[in-house]
Amino acid sequence: MGRGRAKAKQTKVARQLKYYTPDTDLSALERELHGPSQRDGANQPRSVDDDEYDEYGKWVSGER
Repeated sequence: MGRGRAKAKQTKVARQLKYYTPDTDLSALERELHGPSQRDGANQPRSVDDDEYDEYGKWVSGER
């Protein structure tokens, strides 16, 4: 007989979760989806001058 009270509570919680819409911080969501900004430099591709193999090529050829 105790199942009715538990089911009613679960139904109430399910309705609250379904219909409750809290305020969403859209700018925070956008930052999270886009990852670090381009100004951080974390995702910047390395230039040819920074290439390790370019320095190795100079070392091998004696230009260094």
